[in-house]
This record gives sequence, C-alpha cells and structure tokens, in this order.
Amino acid sequence: MIITQTPFRMSFFGGGTDFPDFYCEHGGAVLSTTFDKYCYVTVRHLPPFFDYKTHLTYAKMEYVNSWDEIEHPAIKEAMRMMDMHELRLTYESDLPARSGLGTSSSFSVGMINAFYALKGKYADKRKLANDAIYLERTLCKECGGIQDQIAASFGGLNRINFMSDTYEVKPIIISPERKKQLNENLLLFLPVFPDFHLTFKNKHKVF
Repeated sequence: MIITQTPFRMSFFGGGTDFPDFYCEHGGAVLSTTFDKYCYVTVRHLPPFFDYKTHLTYAKMEYVNSWDEIEHPAIKEAMRMMDMHELRLTYESDLPARSGLGTSSSFSVGMINAFYALKGKYADKRKLANDAIYLERTLCKECGGIQDQIAASFGGLNRINFMSDTYEVKPIIISPERKKQLNENLLLFLPVFPDFHLTFKNKHKVF
C-alpha cells in the first residue's frame, strides 16, 4: 500500500504570469509557499476477488472495469498515461475542492507520485511537476497556469520563474525569526460554501 501526503499552496504575488500565453511572450514569476494542510492519496493493488477491477473513492465512489468507465477525468487520464490497472485508490483532504489553494493540482501530484511508487519507481520533484502539468493541461485539457503543480511538487517558500521553454524554482531563504514573524501575521480566508466555512488565523504554518 502506498500513501502520499502532498501540501496545498498559497500565492502571494505573480498570479496569472504562469499562463503560457503570458510567460511565453513576457516571462513570469510567482512568489508562493506550501503550508501545513495536505491531501492524501492511498493506492494499492485490488485483489482479484471482486466483480470490478478498480475501486475509486473521492467525493463519490466508482467501481469500474476499464479506464473508459472512469468518470473522474484526472484519475482516468493518469491511469491511462501510466498504464495502471486493478487498483483501489482513495483520496482524502484537509480542505475541500474549490478552495482556491491548488487542491486539484496537489491531488494530481500526489496521485502520480503514488503510481510511480506502486510501480517501484522514483520520480523527482521536477518529474512530478511536469507530469502533473501534462496531465491537467494536455490530457484533461483544463485551462490554467502551471504554478500549482510546481508548488505542490517542490514544496516550501519559493520564487518560481517561468520562461518560454522551462521554469526554475528558487527557494526563499529567511531566518527562523523572520519566518515566525511571517506566520504570526498571516490571515487565510477560505471561500464560503453552503456546507463549508473555515477561517484560519495564525493556525497554519509556512513550510
């Protein structure tokens, strides 16, 4: 059984410059961090004793026998991309979807990481980020930038620079005292949905 823990991210500056239409012409950069809220992906091979071949649990449950039957687009395309079969996959999260903190990309990174581990392979941070970008932007044809996948893969407080054909991740080095001061002066307000209301005040920590 493989369990991955992948952080969520928050951006401070530079949002929008991570879209290809922008950075391919002008370049771009974001200042962002991951913090102590996570998503968890559990993956294991499903024993051959059921009348289905794959069991998926996220906001709903799916019991399927082929990739084409999977409703969740990212899971479907990731399993096809990495040639995964006969799995039980469970997704859990400290935060709900649509919170604006890169939850879907953190899930993609965590899922791909789990798939590699289940195959007995190692993928470094850049490989995970690149695969997650390809999964979401090319295979799933989702519109958006590329900062979320990179932030979730690399973790930490970084400046991410975008060039036309690559990107670079530069850690922001600050003293423990300065980081403590930053943590004590951050407020994070999450969107309000009918069944969801959370406000974090000095309860989260920047990596």
